[in-house]
Amino acid sequence: MQKNLKAAILAALLAAPAVSFAQEAEESNFSWNAGVVSDYVFRGVSQSGKDIAFQGGVDYAFGDSGFYAGIWGSNIDFGYRAAPDLELDGYVGFNTDLGEKFNFDVMLTRYTYHGDDNDGNIDYNELITKFSMNDVATLTVGYTNDYSNTGENVTYVNLGNSWDLGKDFSLNAGFGRTFSDFGDYNDWNVGVSKSFGALEFGLNYYDTNLNYNASDSVVLSVKIGG
Repeated sequence: MQKNLKAAILAALLAAPAVSFAQEAEESNFSWNAGVVSDYVFRGVSQSGKDIAFQGGVDYAFGDSGFYAGIWGSNIDFGYRAAPDLELDGYVGFNTDLGEKFNFDVMLTRYTYHGDDNDGNIDYNELITKFSMNDVATLTVGYTNDYSNTGENVTYVNLGNSWDLGKDFSLNAGFGRTFSDFGDYNDWNVGVSKSFGALEFGLNYYDTNLNYNASDSVVLSVKIGG
């Protein structure tokens, strides 16, 4: 693989998106989400070439057991020749409260990429765990031992949260670090959102300490769910 192609894959995929965790599983219940973002950014790196992305997913919670499953997708643009143009992720997980103040979530995600993928299969699995203290902070750890089907290890650690500001406003912020055989880097974000019933409008800022054009992004988003 050429050096510039490898760099493009790392820039776009080191931060392969983590699918949102299921929250407080309801008895035998489907839920859905859809939205549009001005730039699909995850872990500080644009997944859509700093262009608009359309996204959506469906979740199913297995009663009050805590188990759930789902699928989520988005258009993508990694900016190199023969790159895939669609990401489709499937996942299964378990979510449970630990007393009144704490929550634990563990999820196995299969990232798949579709389209003009002449450079080979880059699908892979990631195990993600999340430990939350209500209204304080959430610690997220993701791990794969076969990143992008290369056989290399990648670990992602993030500390952040979303806080209710009242009147349907919320503040979110986080700091993360990626540890990998390819190299390490930091990412951070801060943003605000406002809900109008099922609609949520967001304004977020993302940045990293990477040296290439993958950071310093202001992203507008509109989401709806039910």
